Amino acid sequence: MTHPHDPYAVSRSYWDRYEDVNIPLPKVDIEQDDQDPHSKRLLKTIDLWNNPVPEEAVRRARRAYFGACSYVDDQVGKLLSVLKDCQLDNDTVVMFCSDHGDMLGEHGLWYKMSWFENSARVPLLVNYPTRFAPRRVHENVSTLDLLPTLVDLVGGKLEKALPLDGRSFYPALFGQAIPNEVIGEYMGEGTIAPLLMIRRGNYKYISCPTDPPQLFDLSSDPLEVDNLANSSDPKIAKVAAQFAAEIRKRWDMHGLTATVLQSQRQRRLCWEALRSGLFEPWDYQPRDDATQK
Repeated sequence: MTHPHDPYAVSRSYWDRYEDVNIPLPKVDIEQDDQDPHSKRLLKTIDLWNNPVPEEAVRRARRAYFGACSYVDDQVGKLLSVLKDCQLDNDTVVMFCSDHGDMLGEHGLWYKMSWFENSARVPLLVNYPTRFAPRRVHENVSTLDLLPTLVDLVGGKLEKALPLDGRSFYPALFGQAIPNEVIGEYMGEGTIAPLLMIRRGNYKYISCPTDPPQLFDLSSDPLEVDNLANSSDPKIAKVAAQFAAEIRKRWDMHGLTATVLQSQRQRRLCWEALRSGLFEPWDYQPRDDATQK
């Protein structure tokens, strides 16, 4: 399902569910001139630079987002009801996940496209009543881990000769400890160089060749407002240096950049072909044509 997603359009019935509900506003508001370089580029990319979103519009967008979440909840509920009616609810692996979050005005940002928690964190629920009991897993995992986990869930085997970035979190479903680490790469809208992220334990380190590094301790700073990358605390400075060294060791930045540029050239060629004839976007785009009613 493409909900919840911008352009934050939801049907009247789900909009009305949140009538007179106190919709929470963003907790962190950063002046545009004080934003980090990547966030500044994002604001310009989505045409919000020097064009802030009014508070009422923020509230409406969030209300519609909440309604879209309720819509998805209802659809999942229908699916689970069918499984129960067919007596398959105890013998079916159900996994609920998403591909990205939404800043929804937090930090003055919208949509995804960054490594801040609102953008990068996604829901993940796994249900298989005959195999394991309900529990909360506290370690960080990635959507890249879904494939190997599903293979383990059905008793399959991975092809050792094929490379795979993800690793199974199957043991965590039984309460066993797993590596508390996520590696991320972003090279989409708003970037002019690879934007890399390492989340290990409570720390998140974000690195880009063109920007100053960012280091957040999410245990004490869950809203990610205190960049510790240049901290004078020797302990924190050591952590930042270790992350920086790992970035240099893990990634061939020159080769990665060259690969991205080649991919962009190829996709620009495809884009020109897609613009010939009738163009249909993947998401809903309301038309402003005066002839439409």
